[in-house]
Amino acid sequence: LLEKMADVSLKEAALIVGVVAACYWNSLFCGFVFDDVSAILDNKDLHPSTPLRNLFQNDFWGTPMSEERSHKSYRPLTVLTFRLNYLFSELNAVSYHFLNLVFHVVVCIVFLKVCKLFLDNRSSVVASLLFAVHPIHTEAVTGVVGRAELLSSIFFLAAFLSYTKSKGPDNTIVWTPIAVTVFLVAVATLCKEQGITVVGICCVYEVFIAQGYTLPALLDTAVQILRGKGSIPFSMLQTLLKLIVLMFSTLLLVVVRVQVIQSQLPVFTRFDNPAAVSPSPARQLTFNYLLPVNAWLLLNPSELCCDWTMGTIPLVESLLDVRNIATLTFFCFLGSLMVFSLRYPGDSSKTVLMALCLIVLPFIPASNLFFPVGFVVAERVLYVPSMGFCILVAHGWKKLTNKSVLRKISWVCLAAVLFTHALKTLHRNWDWESEYTLFMSALKVNKNNAKLWNNVGHALENEKNFERALQFFIQATQVQPDDIGAHMNVGRTYKNLNKTKEAEESYMIAKSLMPQIIPGKKYAARVAPNHLNVYINLANLIRANESRLEEADQLYRQAISMRPDFKQAYISRGELLLKMNKPLKAKEAYLRALELDRTNADLWYNLAIVYIELKDPTEALKNFNRALELNPAHKLALFNSALLMQESGDARLRPEAKQRLLHYVKEEPQDSNGYFNLGMLAMDDKKDMEAEAWMKKAIRLQPNFRSALFNLALLYSQTGKELMALPVLEDLLRYYPDHTKGLILKGDILMNQKKDIVGAKMCFEKILELDPNNVQGKHNLCVVYFEEKDLLKAEKCLVETLALAPHEEYIQRHLNIVRSKIASLGAMEQSSLPSDGTAATEAKKNSFQNLKEAKSEKTTTQSTADNKEHSKNKKPTEKSNVNKETPKKSTKEIKDIEKKRVAALKRLEEIERILNGE
Repeated sequence: LLEKMADVSLKEAALIVGVVAACYWNSLFCGFVFDDVSAILDNKDLHPSTPLRNLFQNDFWGTPMSEERSHKSYRPLTVLTFRLNYLFSELNAVSYHFLNLVFHVVVCIVFLKVCKLFLDNRSSVVASLLFAVHPIHTEAVTGVVGRAELLSSIFFLAAFLSYTKSKGPDNTIVWTPIAVTVFLVAVATLCKEQGITVVGICCVYEVFIAQGYTLPALLDTAVQILRGKGSIPFSMLQTLLKLIVLMFSTLLLVVVRVQVIQSQLPVFTRFDNPAAVSPSPARQLTFNYLLPVNAWLLLNPSELCCDWTMGTIPLVESLLDVRNIATLTFFCFLGSLMVFSLRYPGDSSKTVLMALCLIVLPFIPASNLFFPVGFVVAERVLYVPSMGFCILVAHGWKKLTNKSVLRKISWVCLAAVLFTHALKTLHRNWDWESEYTLFMSALKVNKNNAKLWNNVGHALENEKNFERALQFFIQATQVQPDDIGAHMNVGRTYKNLNKTKEAEESYMIAKSLMPQIIPGKKYAARVAPNHLNVYINLANLIRANESRLEEADQLYRQAISMRPDFKQAYISRGELLLKMNKPLKAKEAYLRALELDRTNADLWYNLAIVYIELKDPTEALKNFNRALELNPAHKLALFNSALLMQESGDARLRPEAKQRLLHYVKEEPQDSNGYFNLGMLAMDDKKDMEAEAWMKKAIRLQPNFRSALFNLALLYSQTGKELMALPVLEDLLRYYPDHTKGLILKGDILMNQKKDIVGAKMCFEKILELDPNNVQGKHNLCVVYFEEKDLLKAEKCLVETLALAPHEEYIQRHLNIVRSKIASLGAMEQSSLPSDGTAATEAKKNSFQNLKEAKSEKTTTQSTADNKEHSKNKKPTEKSNVNKETPKKSTKEIKDIEKKRVAALKRLEEIERILNGE
């Protein structure tokens, strides 16, 4: 490249660098907007963990080329540069914009070199400066996805420069530059598809510039040969040979490209390109009218818009439409230039011809004339055609300066054009600062495009400004009443505003706009995949009502009937079937989805949840592990697989469970559940100090974390730090005054450690206010009465307690002791309950009851966390309350869990000692 630019002086290069920097410095302050979101933020191909081969299997947006929803835009080398950006700066937008700016500078300098082939030095600099500052380029330079244009243009121009060296002395063929040209064409095409059009420019250059033919001369030679009055000249044979090599290599590239897209054109909706689905003659008239529209954007880039789809440019449906005059004028002007350039010899005609080639040939793939594309007008596709436009302007300016009368005014006009264009570019860059500024600037130009109203709504929605977003979404439905996506947006926003009735109405309107089901009809080419989400969204909305679950299931099945490969429908239906307690059917749905996509970590995760419901923890853990193989940072799989390992009671799995929870808290440092469960693991391993640290971390993040507070207090109580447990219990009971187990533990500590009989009594009385049938609380209150020497009250209390639990033998013994004390009042000073061996049994039994409550609390907490994560899995857009208690487990379930927790039972003696006191 440096060799090709050898005759571009340092001053010229410095001038271009300075001008580009002056025009585009503010682009460095812009973020990722519009298509950048799909190509950069949502594209997993940028991540180092993604195999490099995926870049050559997926499209520009990271979608596999084999999938129908793929746009078939195959630009792996451009994605590779994004990946390099990500490697050095991840998602720091500045580096992406800076690299785009550098590439634009390179294009301008290489373009200057090309200009010098056809223009004098001064005119070449003028053309290059005009190209550098033209506002039409802001979308290609300031929009990060425009890098495809920049990279392709570099290799496009380099290929052309290489081909210009293929003519040797005496018109001989130099094959090395031709081979380099073919290679650079392939590289340009791998950056963006229009790179292949440079072959056409090389062919025109070879015939009309290198060989110096004119169209009349070629026709005359052809006539002579056909009449048998002459033979093909040797120079012409050499030219034909070069052209055949070029065309054959081009054909090869085309064949490879067709194989890559698997002979399928992308599916676009009528909203993307209304004219493409219009009948004749509206389709032809509209597509031809778009040519002068693009030409006008080059001539007068005062009103630029990031999106020209939908109703931006109304269809030209009649020959009487006045806009046909613009089309006719454009073709007349273009035709006259072509006649001039092809008919007459001379440098001027050659310059005009090459300028026309640069305008016309690279634009053909985006012109809609040969095959439909997914847009009406796109400013960034004018990046290369504008080169030809700049050459024409510079050439015309040169003609004017040659006339002394017009010399001064031509300089003034040139300066004015360059200055105003530079200012417009600088101002236009700020529009790309954020999605909101970009789409609002577009609405100033065009208010008839529902997509723009929708996109402003999306920008506001991302800022959680749902009220304002709703206004723009509703406006979109008014601009384009049959826009399914707009009605879906309205429904989703109503849902976010908790207006479910209005949300359902909007979804029903969107659903009514969908094609009606026709048995045996294939819908793949008729329905945009994202529009099918109306069934998913509507079903997700109504399934919140338990009485409408079957109706929701019907919607999922309807979506599947329209698109049997609609993966999301199987996923959502699987979640619903789990909610309906049909885990086997849910399993079938997920397995069907896995047939469509075995690399989806979320699917393996969901299948693991199904196996948990099917009481098959071994298979569940296998599927969690598969999810983590595909995505080692899958947060829900990390968390729930760690819980599963912890619940298994297998000490061998605890180290791995700990590692997964540590990974989880690294990914989700603000989720207190991760730290809490690390604390529970440490308690299982009897690492008391570590457990205390994790519990405190969880409580710092969430001061009202019910289970963390209780288990920290329990930890203190079982490690001889009962007085440290009291302030923790105070916090727990301040948030949850009716926490029975907390009240019991507090009462025990007050009675046994602080000898605060009054405080303990208040705790046990509070328990009985909440639950008059709580045996443990009532028994402990009886002990308080005994400590208060109120034997009659203690007797009555124990009688009532025994009635609640007639099979508890220790209560009967304690009642007998009290009655014996009453019977022998004279000997009361010589006998007391705490010194009785039976009393020790009571303390032990009471301690065991406390242990059961404590362990139940621990288990409930973990189940709560588990259920929370299940909810996140089943409906990722909704989060359950972290502290929401699950329904109480049955006695059998509690016993099953306690059997698994062997380590916890070993702490029985220690807790007995603590709660027994003196």
